[in-house]
Amino acid sequence: MIQFGMPTLIENRTLEDNVALCRNLGLKFIELNMNFPEYQVDQLEQAEQLIGPAEKAGIYYTIHLDENLNISDFNRLVSEAYLETVMRSIAAAGKLMLLRDRYGSSQPLTLNMHMNHGIYITLPDRKVQMYDRDFDTYMNSMKEFRAKCEEWIGDSDIRIAVENTDGFRDYEKKAIEYLLQSPCFGLTWDIGHSKAIGEKDVPFILKRQEHLMHFHIHDGSENPPRNHLALGDGEIDLSERLRLAESRNARCVLETKTVEALKRSVQWLEAEGWK
Repeated sequence: MIQFGMPTLIENRTLEDNVALCRNLGLKFIELNMNFPEYQVDQLEQAEQLIGPAEKAGIYYTIHLDENLNISDFNRLVSEAYLETVMRSIAAAGKLMLLRDRYGSSQPLTLNMHMNHGIYITLPDRKVQMYDRDFDTYMNSMKEFRAKCEEWIGDSDIRIAVENTDGFRDYEKKAIEYLLQSPCFGLTWDIGHSKAIGEKDVPFILKRQEHLMHFHIHDGSENPPRNHLALGDGEIDLSERLRLAESRNARCVLETKTVEALKRSVQWLEAEGWK
């Protein structure tokens, strides 16, 4: 059976609030979001503060890296800070592995990652992405990133899963192809994001579905473009997506943005026999 978890919700001010909701809904894990001040890397490194509440509830954690993460920034001071953030996040995840071993399944523990598009320059007739213009520099940063992650992860059962957002750029697809050549990387399919942009990333993802290990599950629509809806409130063939997740033995985060939408999503799963 699929293991379902929940995101960090802004309505829940504390870790304890999130843990209590996760337990009460019968979910297995919380994806700790490093965009929140309370889940910055120095907080994740305080493993005992995370492990205690989770053990009482019988749950574990995955990690969502900062959405601003930009390991390819042309300013080395910036990119080095983000690289250090990833290094320390991997080490923090290693300390949390005991929770996965006790309360999770055999899937690797994931750190979810967005691809940063970088800046663009607007010309009269088009926009020029700087990472496309300076692709060799961009790819060199990806090569360094992959090598460092392989060193930091070593033989631990941790993976970095790259998530789709508002459409992979062509230069990002080449970088992702390179990252996926390493066993330390995989893919996250955010099914709501892909729906809201007309499923433009779906062919790329399905062609590489053997790398899928993590899903962000929420409903959505194309017109108007909406996502992060409660399950059943949009246009996605949710059962089809869940069958693929099950076939890949992938975790699924019910990535709604409100407590109410999360509760209704759990009810939908129960009614449809998925939970």
